[in-house]
Amino acid sequence: MKKITKASTGKQIKKSWRLYLCLLPFLSCFFLFTIFPVIRSVIYSFCYYNVLQPAKFVGLQNYKNLLINDDVFVKACINTVVFAVFTGPVGYLLSIMLAWMINDFRHTVRTILVIIFYAPSISGQLFVIWQLIFSGDSQGYANVILTRLGIINEPIQWLTDPKYMMTICIIVALWMSLGPGFLSFVAGFQGVDRGIYEAAAIDGITNRYQELWFITLPAIKPQMMFGAVMSITSAFGSAVVLQTLCGFPSTDYAAHTIVTHLQDYGTIRFDMGYACAISSILFLVMVLLNKYIQKMLRGVGQ
Repeated sequence: MKKITKASTGKQIKKSWRLYLCLLPFLSCFFLFTIFPVIRSVIYSFCYYNVLQPAKFVGLQNYKNLLINDDVFVKACINTVVFAVFTGPVGYLLSIMLAWMINDFRHTVRTILVIIFYAPSISGQLFVIWQLIFSGDSQGYANVILTRLGIINEPIQWLTDPKYMMTICIIVALWMSLGPGFLSFVAGFQGVDRGIYEAAAIDGITNRYQELWFITLPAIKPQMMFGAVMSITSAFGSAVVLQTLCGFPSTDYAAHTIVTHLQDYGTIRFDMGYACAISSILFLVMVLLNKYIQKMLRGVGQ
């Protein structure tokens, strides 16, 4: 294998300078709107910054307050982990299995099923349906059904009682989990060469589950990686579902997550330094999880 050196890399860049010139607009926007804000956020996390006054360097004080003195942040972390553990892996596996199950349908039927499964993830107004189902008054659909069955005698406050709030949010989030990752799996399954299955049958593959593990999943690893990243991002970055259903702030912070804690300090209290510390911790956790997921996916099919 040819060894890559700085000299050879420089020659390649010089040789292909027109291609890099074409990439320059995208790279400029990517740096300006993605890389630069992340760097600026990390810098502000070591400062007290209220937007109205110049940032004042305070060292690790924001992180100390966040990890030691902020009880609400601890509760937000617990809620985020519980929410992510259920919605992330379950939603990811659900996307793969449903995409796999509808893969062999005819094109028209498969298209209709994809639209049905994908629609909830892009229809924000459908929150109204869940608010009607879990309304806390006697006319809420869930309360009406349970009352008629004799299970309860008085309405349950589904969206304000801390005992039920997180469970309801997880159910709704799973219902909306078939998003871009699901579409990538559908496309990935359709892109697998059918001739590979015929060759595998000759080599001893005897059922669809062996095909899935030894052929299909290794063939769609790029889509699996994309789906994993989207799943982690949506699970740890979710706030819309919880805020819409349970309000902001929620009762006893029972539906309070890291993102809602970030929004509290960033958009309401305008303590941007503290908010940047929260975002930096969340960013680090998501990067580490993505690295771990990449390591796990390398073992698929082996």
